[in-house]
Amino acid sequence: MSTRFPIMAPPESTYFRKGFGLKQDVEATLSADYAGQVVDLLRARDYQLTVDGVTVLLAREFGFCYGVERAVEYAYQTRHKFPDRRVFLVGEIIHNPHVNARLRDMGIEILMPTDGAFDYSVISADDVVILPAFGVSITDFQTLREKGCVVVDTTCGSVLNVWKRVEAYARDGFTALIHGKYYHEETRATVSQVEKFPGGTCLVVRNMDEAHDVTEYIAGHGDRAAFVAKYGKAASAHFDPDVHLARVGVANQTTMLARESLAIGEVVGTAMAASKGEAYRRENFRTFDTICSATQDRQDAVNALLREPPDVMLVVGGYNSSNTLSLAAMCAEKVRTFHVEDALCIDPAQGTIRARDPGTGIEGETAGWLGRGPVRVGLTAGASTPNNKIGDAIARVFATRGIDPTALR
Repeated sequence: MSTRFPIMAPPESTYFRKGFGLKQDVEATLSADYAGQVVDLLRARDYQLTVDGVTVLLAREFGFCYGVERAVEYAYQTRHKFPDRRVFLVGEIIHNPHVNARLRDMGIEILMPTDGAFDYSVISADDVVILPAFGVSITDFQTLREKGCVVVDTTCGSVLNVWKRVEAYARDGFTALIHGKYYHEETRATVSQVEKFPGGTCLVVRNMDEAHDVTEYIAGHGDRAAFVAKYGKAASAHFDPDVHLARVGVANQTTMLARESLAIGEVVGTAMAASKGEAYRRENFRTFDTICSATQDRQDAVNALLREPPDVMLVVGGYNSSNTLSLAAMCAEKVRTFHVEDALCIDPAQGTIRARDPGTGIEGETAGWLGRGPVRVGLTAGASTPNNKIGDAIARVFATRGIDPTALR
């Protein structure tokens, strides 16, 4: 490897959000790494393929979204632009093990957090650092800028929209009530946007059950000590439910279940109106749907597929992918559902599948999962799942019934 050289340009020239204009240079490599011929075949067949009694029905929106494609492409461009420099990635670029493994193969070192914090001591001004699609906290961003290194920011535009919304809440004195997972990279970055304002406050609720804790407190039925103890990790350090639930603005992690986010906003607003009147609600409550359009499109496509439920549903995507978990939960409400991290979880030779149960979160192996006789298999994939891995899963479904995947046409 060539000797690295210091960056002599002014600080503003070390920050990039729009890539390097090298799309054509990396396009062939991206296609080779992630394109899927089997997926193309199903698209050409109106998202349905039947061979010897096995029918695969593919949701009409699935897999890589624009934000993910952009993030991965910019990572490839960065490696191409700086072949002789160390390139680091702050956490996983997206929640897909194959994509992250491929980046490691390209010589990109992925920094992983310890107790939620990243160690940037290894970074110097000579290095290049990629920010993931989830974004990073304000503290992380400032630390990297002070290093003087090149920063390539792939933060998704939908995430930036959430940041703008919660910034407005904090600026106007509203507590940001975020439907999400307090430990998720995106939510941690969003929370930091709130706390950059003096007195900015947030509370993260995971689901409707936790939202009901909030509505009970607003109604005057909560226990302050118990509430603070339960939500200590999910709220700002100075959060006081007696003070900070008086003015509330609802937002959400972009990859959550859309209908639940909307319902949480509705019940909180209703609780405020019931407690202090409709005029108070109008003055002290705000809510906006900040689910990204790609997440919504994939959820809508699953709902459409489930109108005539298949015999079994297969969901492909990382076990730590929030949008994939939401898809699996939706499917499991209507049909027997298997959430697999990748195609290798399907073993055609043994007729087994290793999958995560959408209800319990426990991974287990199931034999004879396709049964016997004609079968309709619905399939979707999270926004971080590349087409080649989706195609591999489809091929293994057919192979489980002894159908040669190479003969699919």
